[in-house]
Amino acid sequence: MTLAYEANCDGLVGPTHSYAGLSPGNLASALNAGEASDPRGAVLQGLAKMKRLVDLGLPQFVMPPHERPYVGWLRGLGFGGSDASVVEAAWKSAPSFAAAASSASSMWAANAATVTPSADSTDGRVHFTPANLVSNLHRSIEATQTTRALRALFPDPTQFVVHDPLPAVAHLSDEGAANHVRLCAEHGAPGVNLLVWGKDAFEHWPSADFPARQTEQASAAIARRHGAARPILARQGKAAILGGAFHNDVVCVGTREALLFHETAFEDKAATLESIRRAADGLFDPAFLEISSADLPLADAVKSYLFNSQLLVVPGEDRLVLLAPSETEANPRAHEAAQALAASNGPIGRVEYVDVRQSMANGGGPACLRLRVVLTREQLEAANPAQRLDEGLHAALTVWASHWYRDRLLPADLADPALLLETQGALDELTSILALGSDFYDFQRD
Repeated sequence: MTLAYEANCDGLVGPTHSYAGLSPGNLASALNAGEASDPRGAVLQGLAKMKRLVDLGLPQFVMPPHERPYVGWLRGLGFGGSDASVVEAAWKSAPSFAAAASSASSMWAANAATVTPSADSTDGRVHFTPANLVSNLHRSIEATQTTRALRALFPDPTQFVVHDPLPAVAHLSDEGAANHVRLCAEHGAPGVNLLVWGKDAFEHWPSADFPARQTEQASAAIARRHGAARPILARQGKAAILGGAFHNDVVCVGTREALLFHETAFEDKAATLESIRRAADGLFDPAFLEISSADLPLADAVKSYLFNSQLLVVPGEDRLVLLAPSETEANPRAHEAAQALAASNGPIGRVEYVDVRQSMANGGGPACLRLRVVLTREQLEAANPAQRLDEGLHAALTVWASHWYRDRLLPADLADPALLLETQGALDELTSILALGSDFYDFQRD
């Protein structure tokens, strides 16, 4: 077995972080629509979470935010003139498109891609498929820049394969690693890849208010193109989706041998767990940690985001650490369930809480903010070193964000021409900090 580590690649919150309510089925997004956000506070919360993992001894990388407002995309819709004129005209005549072009949703890196580590791929390289995110307008415009970002972070073709996204059609709707869990004995050992889908592309889904985003066909295509070993395609529980679990990671999280899930997570729970057992036979013994609706009603699971916690393998500790959002601690039912996990003799040894309230107000917890990538030591060294968080980078990004980011932003402020200049200035400086080159963003190429 090759020694490997689970690195976290967190999305850096962008300067246009706002509560515009753009995501159907996301209850927090809808609840907080129109409220004032704090972009500076949001990015600093995200950086603090990243630094916490570094302090625990875990590899942590930073993924840059996307260019927002995305002027180039708006130009493709027929708006012309200066960048400021494009943004102004779009807000006047096509505000829905202007809002989509201003969304900072790329911060949720769990939706950036699906990843197959080298231990599970046919050719021994790490495979990435950037998510096409066609379910939502504001996220569907992310795929090209996400692909560019992943190729900048993982540039060595002998170690990494960053595929193009799946075709941007509804039949292949792909939401990334938010619907993927890898289980294994050790990170460098062969594993089982659980890919959870919400609907068959050819069936009728009963609710436009709570759509099923991931298609079975997209999950199958990713498993094929990655050559992913021991793939298991399981259907997410319909009741969970209709209850606000728009991604599987709202009701399920796993790492190593442990799979923590709500009882509503899978449409056919017994068949899903049996498939995992069979695939893991001879490799490891899965530890299934189920929390019932009696102990934690689905509404509390969605509100508290207990299952959107990070499960961490911390060096020197025999049991996993559950890094949960502060909302879990504040919810009595969820807090009790989390503490019960730590009090048992199971794989979770302790629970810690982290403040990511700015992200949570838009329906994204600690796990939403990160893309997990299992890397060998050689692969870690092949990643862009300027994007690996340490004391120096954390300090530099803190100064950078404090200089460029506003501490209050209303959705109406997204039309402010000054915000466009602020975001371009911030991102231009960021490309130097992260050694991304002077043409990483479209606006730098004009």
